[in-house]
Amino acid sequence: MHRRFISMALAVATATALTACTAGTQGAPALGSQPKPSGSGPAALPAGTIELWHGFSSPAEVKAFEDAVAGFRTKFPQITVKLVKGVQDEQITQAVRGGKAPDVASSFTTDNVAQWCNSGTFQDLTAVIKQDGIDLSVLPEVARSYTEFQGKRCAMPLLADAYGLYYNKKLMKGTTPPKTLSELTELAKKLTVRDADGDIEVAGFIPSFEYYENSASHFAPMTGATWYKPDGTSAIGTDPAWKELLRWQKELVDWYGYDKLNKFRKSLGQEWSADHPFYKGKVAMILDGEWRNAMIANEAKDLDYGTAPLPVADAKPELYGSGFTAGTVIGVPKGAKNPQAAWELVKYLTTDTSALVTLSNALRNVPTTKAALESPDLKKDANFQTFLDIFAHPKTSTVPASVNSAFNQDSLQEFLVKWEKGSVTDLDAGLADVDRRINDKLKLAGG
Repeated sequence: MHRRFISMALAVATATALTACTAGTQGAPALGSQPKPSGSGPAALPAGTIELWHGFSSPAEVKAFEDAVAGFRTKFPQITVKLVKGVQDEQITQAVRGGKAPDVASSFTTDNVAQWCNSGTFQDLTAVIKQDGIDLSVLPEVARSYTEFQGKRCAMPLLADAYGLYYNKKLMKGTTPPKTLSELTELAKKLTVRDADGDIEVAGFIPSFEYYENSASHFAPMTGATWYKPDGTSAIGTDPAWKELLRWQKELVDWYGYDKLNKFRKSLGQEWSADHPFYKGKVAMILDGEWRNAMIANEAKDLDYGTAPLPVADAKPELYGSGFTAGTVIGVPKGAKNPQAAWELVKYLTTDTSALVTLSNALRNVPTTKAALESPDLKKDANFQTFLDIFAHPKTSTVPASVNSAFNQDSLQEFLVKWEKGSVTDLDAGLADVDRRINDKLKLAGG
């Protein structure tokens, strides 16, 4: 699931392609357009073949998906399931446009959900969910929110990512993890080590928006910052929570010294390698996703670390325990040749506790139903439990679905890089310009 950093780059190109997604699928039956098979139970589904495209590619990931689908094959022996690995969003879009859509497709990012729903690239599941009596309250509200757009549910959540704080126990020396932004600032300064020239040798916490997982979306829940107004236009320039977040961040950047911090950041090991600076004791506290637990187990087995929710605004203690979440989504593309069987597979993978636990145990991502979160078969320790609790927290949030989701996040990111560098003299005016860019793009998209 840490492939979201790849998917974000693909989302912009995909969104452009989606707007023209109309051709080549008129002959395929639409989901819910045909009567439900007579009789009841799995045997009522006619024999056939369905093809599922997914983005997993490593041998362990592919095996995990095969193991999860094994239960479906037992339940529906008359259905042949063909799995195709390593597929990205743009390939799905092009296949739908060309009339060669798979029956089921999954994606590592939620950033294309609004476009898929809006364009019909993925079929609306509302009718079949109602037909089958599925109670969507088995999913946390935030997971329901990132798989629908304007009343159309064109995807279901498969697995989730949740973001929290990792801390090095040796460097912390018994200090408890911070719960507020002021505590984070104080501890970051206390744990930072500099040499005689003032260069950073160990950073307590790196506040730069250019550092690994420190995106605006991951930071926003710390102050409760919102992305959009009810009418879909940008709230970034008018929500005071953004200014609170950015002023806190800039004060800590300035304490380090932008040039010193940038020099230190560029000297660090790669995020997706055994040279990660958190493993090496170069950074005491980091923001990261639940998957880091599995990577530490593989790449830094002797690291003594703990996990906790991210610190929150001092005046908003009710936010503590929450965080940011997003994740893998799965649905039935337009033009699926066997949509009813495709839906049964989607339903199985996203609501069957055994299937979700199998995937979570193998991939170390968060399962997305309440039953799976509470399953005794789910492998978890204290460090992984932190992220299960964050995902289930009622105030955990995500970036709401928008037809320009990737563009909007990129626009803010561009501004944030200038902000922390000191190139922005007027924060209000800068954020208002971000609003303008986002809203102009929305008008072009017909919003």
